[in-house]
Amino acid sequence: MLTELTIAAAQGGLRRREFSAEELVGAHVAAIDRLNGRLNAFITVTSEQALDAARRADAILAGGGDAPALTGIPLGIKDLFCTDGVRTTAASRMLEEFVPPYESTVTANLLADGAVFVGKTNLDEFAMGSANITSAFGSVENPWKRAGDAETVLVPGGSSGGSAAAVAARLAMGATGTDTGGSIRQPASYCGIAGIKPTYGRCSRWGTIAFASSLDQAGPMARTVEDCAILLQSMAGFDTRDSTSVDIAVPDYRAACGRSLKGMKVGIPAEYRVAGMPAEIEVAWEQGIAWLRDAGCEIVEVSLPYTKYGLATYYIVAPAECSSNLARYDGVRFGRRVPGASLDELYEATRREGFGAEVRRRILMGTYVLSAGYYDAYYLRAQKVRNLIRKDFENAFQTVDVLLTPTAPSPAFAQGEKMDDPVQMYLNDVFTVPASMAGVPAMSVPAGLSASGLPLGLQVIGRSFDEESVFAAASALERAAGFTHRPAVRAEVV
Repeated sequence: MLTELTIAAAQGGLRRREFSAEELVGAHVAAIDRLNGRLNAFITVTSEQALDAARRADAILAGGGDAPALTGIPLGIKDLFCTDGVRTTAASRMLEEFVPPYESTVTANLLADGAVFVGKTNLDEFAMGSANITSAFGSVENPWKRAGDAETVLVPGGSSGGSAAAVAARLAMGATGTDTGGSIRQPASYCGIAGIKPTYGRCSRWGTIAFASSLDQAGPMARTVEDCAILLQSMAGFDTRDSTSVDIAVPDYRAACGRSLKGMKVGIPAEYRVAGMPAEIEVAWEQGIAWLRDAGCEIVEVSLPYTKYGLATYYIVAPAECSSNLARYDGVRFGRRVPGASLDELYEATRREGFGAEVRRRILMGTYVLSAGYYDAYYLRAQKVRNLIRKDFENAFQTVDVLLTPTAPSPAFAQGEKMDDPVQMYLNDVFTVPASMAGVPAMSVPAGLSASGLPLGLQVIGRSFDEESVFAAASALERAAGFTHRPAVRAEVV
């Protein structure tokens, strides 16, 4: 089946003319037609545009010249990236009818490399969530099922849950995600795929709807580590329109996959052994350590003493930036407008109807910590702790090349579990937030299955702008795990 191919395999097949881009894209469009009604992975499906683009890709491939790397490859685009002429909602009623007249830099880079977009994937509203249950367009269903339980609906993780579910269910060969505190890595872990948050500044944020500007970073999600390397190669690069974009050369990420790990030093942070962590997460971690040791790595115990403050610090910094970024949605300039008798009433009515409960909660939290009476006590102190977290990583990377940790404290949980307590939901990001606070690259790779048959991910964290070492270690874990990347669902159920 064409939907079973990896991006790397599809690249070769297209160039050998074993199948056409129209056939490849058509197979994925058919899968979307068949499964998206249940999974709700896409908010907007662009079937006709995708098939037109596939026919153009076939003409380029038939020309015999050097076609761009992603020519004819069908991808899903998280509905946080502005796409010229295609509705971009951020999964919010506030932007329900917004059609951008421009293309984000990341998606423009992918289009320039020949990618075909099959649709805009679902997410937590404005990327705020860890389970993809806050979308104004409905929750996303994880295509995986617990062993022996075909009925319980599992969350795909968030906020990039639509992208993760689309890739895992073979609705797209890869997808874009954004990661603020773990929103690529955690859903990748829950859905049994690979996903990388590159170094902050590696991918342009221009044209990507902002949540927390000092944390948001675009990255790829795909079924294999190599496929993520191929996608990041296209997505990354300097952009003068983004003041946080870093002018540094983009290396050959694909070449790093499969590189020898002999002599690589892998740090194991003591602080990630948190109280109450399920035994199967600990077992998977120990297995990952053994695999890297067998690959020639030296295992080194390290300490990141300020890691324990990462989650608390994140939930001060991120809401503060969110409250500032979302102030622009006022019913005046663009987006939803709800009339009021006065300007204040217009603001209130628009934001009350346009924003969901989780977004309103984070705006209120952020406004509170930025207020005159609490700025020094909360926001300023959080920034100081954030700097200490960053220094923890810098100190660790003086002695090791990468760090290995679990990605998430559990496998995917059911819709309805943990949802009454926002704090319990926030704890899903306990292992991913520190790397986001430090701005360093981090990748989740499937490492096996839980006792209930659900995927478990391990996280590889690297030095700033050393994604190559992350890809090298992650690909070694992937080979050792021998993970099939196949959702455990019965055909008649899906």
